Order: sequence, then structure tokens, then C-alpha cells
Amino acid sequence: MPSLRQHAAQAVCVAGLAVSTLTVPTFVQAAPVISRLTPPSALFTFNDPNGPYTARFLPDQRFDLQITVKPDADQTITSAEFFVNGRKVNKPVALAPATASGLPSNTVVMTIRAYANDNPGVHTVFVRAKQSDGQHATARGNFEIVKMHNADLGKDDYDKGGNGGRRRAKNIIYLIGDGMGIAHRTAARLMLHGAAQGKANAPLAMDTFPFTGLVATHSLNSIVTDSSPGAACYANGNKSNNNQQGVFPDDTTDNFDNPRVELIGEYLWRKQGRTLGIVTTSDVFDATPGAFGTHTANRGAGTGIVDQYLDEAVAKGGLRVLMGGGRKWFLPQGTPGSARALNSDYVLPADLSSGWNVPAGEIDPQRDVIADFENSGFEYVYDTASLGEVGKKTDRLLGLFSFSNMNVAKDKIDKRRNPAAAGVVDDFGFPDQPMLDEMTAKALDVLSRNKRGFTLMVEAASIDKQAHNMDTERWILDTIEFDRAIAVCKKFAEKNGDTLVIVTADHECAGINIIGGSRVTNADLQTRAAGNTNGPLALRDQVVGIYEGAGFPFYPTANDGYPTTTDVDFKMLIGYAGNSDRYEDWLTNPLPLRDSQQPFNNVAPLSTYPTGPLNRDVAGGFGITGQVPGGSAVHTGSDIPVSAYGIGSSMFSGVMDNTDVFFKAMQAALGGTRIRPEALW
Repeated sequence: MPSLRQHAAQAVCVAGLAVSTLTVPTFVQAAPVISRLTPPSALFTFNDPNGPYTARFLPDQRFDLQITVKPDADQTITSAEFFVNGRKVNKPVALAPATASGLPSNTVVMTIRAYANDNPGVHTVFVRAKQSDGQHATARGNFEIVKMHNADLGKDDYDKGGNGGRRRAKNIIYLIGDGMGIAHRTAARLMLHGAAQGKANAPLAMDTFPFTGLVATHSLNSIVTDSSPGAACYANGNKSNNNQQGVFPDDTTDNFDNPRVELIGEYLWRKQGRTLGIVTTSDVFDATPGAFGTHTANRGAGTGIVDQYLDEAVAKGGLRVLMGGGRKWFLPQGTPGSARALNSDYVLPADLSSGWNVPAGEIDPQRDVIADFENSGFEYVYDTASLGEVGKKTDRLLGLFSFSNMNVAKDKIDKRRNPAAAGVVDDFGFPDQPMLDEMTAKALDVLSRNKRGFTLMVEAASIDKQAHNMDTERWILDTIEFDRAIAVCKKFAEKNGDTLVIVTADHECAGINIIGGSRVTNADLQTRAAGNTNGPLALRDQVVGIYEGAGFPFYPTANDGYPTTTDVDFKMLIGYAGNSDRYEDWLTNPLPLRDSQQPFNNVAPLSTYPTGPLNRDVAGGFGITGQVPGGSAVHTGSDIPVSAYGIGSSMFSGVMDNTDVFFKAMQAALGGTRIRPEALW
């Protein structure tokens, strides 16, 4: 039988069709109307009081309450009251104009900031807004406070005896392979270790984790998420709209005033003094790192996001390590390479600043953010050499290794193997960039100096970015680089038994799968790719071996732990189900596609790089028609794997929602688990 929300959704669709066929005034109202109630709920949207509950929070996790109210024409909203379980919330209610398009000009949003509730269970929110003529608008919604079992453990109560008592995770490590689905993992295993006689020759580090499950990744407003809500669910336990992180949607155009949800770093720093580290191979302003340290409705507002790291996350979220690319947001406007701009900065409204007790911010594109980090006690490093010189007493670390996204594993490896030769990393101007495992090891060193524990998020960002580009060998090598960082974290957890390590993704990218193996040698493949054979069938029908024709591709491994080459005889072949149009020749691309986020993208030599998948590999004539428009493969709505190791890892099996990952991790951190010693690993 359809649920209430299914009936309601169908009714909304039917109503929408009916309205579209009639000519009616857009905003005819007989009374004021509350058109949005935050936190979002099926009770408000569909009149369905039952679970699953859209908004869920930890005990005492802070979040904002908000309504959007449309008054009658020529009327105003004068006041509003919020009630939870029938009791009035005695906090200030702020009123601001609703500036989103399509709303009457007198529409307002009314907000209570930083509300929190300690009591586990489902709670009802009732809101009543008063219009200037005395009429009222009312609405009802709900949210859930998730019970943390055994959460009476003291702040420093860690049972390390392994004697079957309660054990709490002192350290939580999230390892996020951006865009990494099941096939990405399989391809990396095959390239790194190979298979013979039907069995993999060896597992990846992530394969050795004892518990694995599947995660559904839908965002608040779509079955297909982008990285902001895909990562934010792990940082705060709630759904967001696409392109938004650390906030719920609202009806204003301001990128930084949305209703907030307290992040994992903010919560654990406020409650227990645990610190936070963020490590990524992307620009540090990017969606996944940003979701762990900032609050915004626009993942692209880089100036404000980076300022928020320093002005809020350091003091309010315990941020002590921030490493990746993105130097362009830290350099004063006018400095070569700087991207700081007025339109991506912010000043917070007074009610948000006072309610959350955070600085209001400033429109300051001339700010030198590196200097400000250093003045706040951070050691600044800018390449592999300076990273290696970080001392044993350093407890705050900022590392910025490129202007925007860091170069990928393949291009960094090529430079390390042949330092004298000019390569891709030289063209980008940063020839000495660290590998992800090196950054991760240093982050663990620094964060471990806090005896109360830490949360660390490590992202392999270009698994996703190169899957978007359909650059097969680059995303596979980045997955291998990611696995090496996973191995570092597993080794740390082996030595520090009060650590939980979680490996997952924010979504799947490009609909990737392993379609077979080449039936020809690399020399033959190069001949075909050069167009020296009869048409595109020479690269499809005569090359692509399926089933037993695929065999067992073999990639020799060098001393640095990566394949000596990705162009081997009879190589593994990858297909894309979420692809745009492209040309394919199955060979490793010598150059990556142009990265529009790089400040000098339009200047030689970067301006000479191929602009898209239809501008490379064309000589062989093998064009593949995509399923989506544009020049990029896309995210898919497929479930993604999660694997866990350490304290609480047994909770990470079966099929779960992405927000469940947060609450399982926090159960391990706040209440621990009752476990048998033999079940630890």
C-alpha cells in the first residue's frame, strides 16, 4: 500500500499539472502560509508522521529552526513562535526578507539559531506566525534525536584492555575516495596485484578491512548527489541539497546565511576537545573538504569557504591540519594566481553570528590568509621537502601544494621517476607535490599530539575528477594512491587500538565497469590508435575481448609501489555508463584534460592541453556516443561500498543510508561498543 508521503507526492504532481493548464493569479491567498519549515520533514511536506525521518541529530547537536512565511498582499508578518513537543523554544526569533526568486516581495524567513535537544526520540515542531491583521499561519514538522548507547562514558574513558568491556573510539578517520564505486576498487586491485586462475593475487589494503557494506547516496533534492551533500552527510548526519554543505536549504540568495547543522569537528571539539584534520588532493575549498569544515549554500564560494576555515573551524571546530591544493584562495587579490574575489566572500547576518558565537566575517579579498594562519600558530608548508621538515612539536599545520587541484598520482609519479625531464607537474608550476599517503602520515603525526583524540578526513579527490574526464589510467592510479593512504591509516589503527577507520565514497562517478581485456599487444594497439588500420572497428571489434577473451591482464610493479607502465600488452579495458561523447583508443593519455579551476588554465603551456574528451584520441576514429550531454561523465545514483576497521567496525555491514555512517561513527566515538577481543579486527 502506498505510504502517506507517496500519496502526497502524487497529489502534488497532479496538482502541478492542473495548475499548469489554468490561468490563475500566482499569489492569491486567503491567509498567510508557511511554505517551508526547517529542519525538513515528511510530516511537513507530505503530512506523513512516520519514519524514515529526514532530519536526525545527536543529543545536544546544534541546528537552526526556520520557516518561510508568505503573508497576504499588503500585510506583513509581525512575529513567530516555535514549539517543540508543545513547549515554546525561548530563544530569539530573527526575521529577514526572503529574497529567492518567485516569492511575493513581502515573504520573510524567521529563524532560531543553534537550537539543541538532549532527549532521544522523535520530536514534533509546531510553528505559529502572526500576520499584521491578526491572522495566523501554522505548520508542523518533526525531527529525531538518535540515541547514543552507553554515552555515559567519561571524556577520557577509553578501555584499551580488550577484555570485553565498553570501548570508545578516541580517533575517527574518514577516508573518502571521491566518486569511488565498486568497479573503481576492482580495477585498482587488478592493476596493482593482478589475478590468475580466477583469483586475485593479493588484496588492496581496503580489501583487508573486516566489515563491508553498501551505502545509498541520494541527496535531499535528487536521487543523484553531488559531492557537497554526498560528503556533508558524513560530517553532520543530515541530507543537504546538491551544491550545499553544512546547511539546510532556505529561501534567500545569500550563500552563507542558511540554517546550519553542527559538524562533527565542531561537536567533538565543543563536547570533548577532540581536534580535526582535513587532507585532500583537491583544492581545499572543494566540496568534500569544505563539507567537514564549513557551512555554505554554494560550494563554489571559495573566498568565504577558506576564510571560514580560519575564522570559525580553528576556534570552533578544533581544526589543526589543513592540507591539499588551493593556494589561490589564500593569496591577496592582485597576487599572481590569486582567485580571491568580492562575489565569493561573505558577511554573516547578526543573528547567525551571535546565535552560533562566530565572527561575522568581512568582505576582504585583499586578505593574506596564509599569513593569518601563521599568525594563528600554524606551520605552513608548500612542497614535499618542506612537509618532510615538519618538526615533532608542530601541532598546527597548513599545507598548500598547488594553486588549485593538486596534480594526479600518474603525473607526480612520472616526475619522481625522471626528475630531470620536464613533465605535467612542471607545466603546472609545482614539481614537488607530496603523495596522499605522505600527507596522511604527517597529518596523523600532528593530530596525535592531542591526547583527547581527533577526527581526520582524507580525500582522494581525483578518482572522481579523472573519472569525469574518462581518463582511465589516471583515476586507477589515484585509487592506488588512495589505497596507500588507507594502508597508512590501518597501520596507525593497529598501533592505536582506540581508532575507527572508515573507507567509503561520497557517490559513484561515471558508471564505471570493467568490460574486458585487450586482445592485442601494446605495439599493435598504438598502430590502431594512430589510424593505420581500417576504421573504428579496429579499436572495438578487433580489440575488446569479453568473457574468456579478457584473460588476466598483468601490470609489473616498480619499487615505488606503482605499475611500471599502464600500457601493457593485453591490458584491462574500462567502460563508462554515465559518459558523454568521447573518442577512445585504450591508451594512457600523455596529458590530462585542461582543468578550468587552475588560475593559468588559459596561458601556455596549460592552454595547449586537450580541452575535452572529443579533443583527444581522435586519430583512431573510434567515437563513442554518450548517455549524457556535455563534455564530462557524470555521477550516478548507484550505491557505493563502505569498509571499516577498528573500534565499532562491526556496525558497518549491510545496506545503509549515507547519514547512517555518521551516526554509527558517532556511536563508536561517544558510546563505544561492547565487543569480544577476537572480533576486534
